[in-house]
Amino acid sequence: MKFTISPAPHIKSKETTSKIMLSVFLALIPSGLWGVYKFGDHSGYVILTSVLSCVFFEYVSQKFIFKTKVKITDGSAALTGLLMAYCLPPDIALWQVCIGSFFAIFIAKECFGGVGFNIFNPALIGRAVLLSSFPTVMTKWQIDGVTSATPLGILKEKLAQQLPSYADLFVGNIPGSIGEVSKILLLLGAIFLFYRRIISWHIPITFILTVAVLSVLFRQDPVFQVISGGIILGAFFMATDYVTSPLFSKGKIIFGFGCGLLTVLIRNLGSYPEGVCYSILIMNILVPLIDRFTKPRVFGTWE
Repeated sequence: MKFTISPAPHIKSKETTSKIMLSVFLALIPSGLWGVYKFGDHSGYVILTSVLSCVFFEYVSQKFIFKTKVKITDGSAALTGLLMAYCLPPDIALWQVCIGSFFAIFIAKECFGGVGFNIFNPALIGRAVLLSSFPTVMTKWQIDGVTSATPLGILKEKLAQQLPSYADLFVGNIPGSIGEVSKILLLLGAIFLFYRRIISWHIPITFILTVAVLSVLFRQDPVFQVISGGIILGAFFMATDYVTSPLFSKGKIIFGFGCGLLTVLIRNLGSYPEGVCYSILIMNILVPLIDRFTKPRVFGTWE
C-alpha cells in the first residue's frame, strides 16, 4: 500500500471562496429583484452602485495602496456591496452609497488585511457609518411614491397607522430597506444555502428563537417581531459570515443568542426601532472570546 505524506489539511473540500460567495450572491438575487420591482428603478441603481463601488475600492486598495494580490474575482467585494445595498433605503443618493462602500471595503476590510482577516461584518459597518452620518436619509422610507414608516417604526413611535398583515410582511408589501422586505424570498434563498451546506442552523435559528421568546417577555407579537425589519436577512446572510462568526457549534449558538438578545433590547430600550445591525457588530467583537471558551478539547488531552 502506498502512503502519501503531506502537511495538513488532510481532508480537503472542493468548495472555494469564489464558489461560496457566488452561492450566497445567487441566493440573494430574488429578494433584490423584488425590491427593485417594489421601490422603482432608483433602488436598482443603488444596488449596482454599491456592488461596483465596493469592487472598485477593493481593487484600488489592493493594487495601489497595500500592493497585495488583487482578489476581486473571489466575489467577496461584490457580495459585500450587495448586502450593504440590501440594508439601505431605496431613495438614498448614489454618492452616499459610495461613502458606505469606502468604509465597508477600505476601512472595515482591507485595513485589517483583506478577506479572512476583518473582525467586523463589512456590509454592516458601511450601513452603520451611513446611519450615523445621514440619519434622516437612512430613516426615510417610501412605497408607491408615498413616504411612510416601517412596521417597526409604527410600533416604536405608536403612530396612528394600521400595522401590515402577516401576508404583507412575508411577501414584502411594506416600506423598508431594498433587500430585506420580502421574507419569503429571503427564506427561499436561505433554504438554498442550507441545501448547499454553506450555512448551518446554529446561528440563524438561535437568533430567531431568541427574538421570538424575548418578544413575548416584552408583551409583543413574536411573529411580527421576527418577520419585521432585518432579522431574516441578518440571521441567515450576515450573522453567518464565516470570518466574523464563531468557529464551533457551541460558540455559534452563543453568538446567535447574543444577537437576538441585543436586537430585542435595542428595539425596546434604544432610540432606534431596529437593532439587527448593531447587535451583530457588537457580537463580532466577542467572537475571539467565544471561540476561546468554546474550543473543543483536543482528543487525548485534558485541556
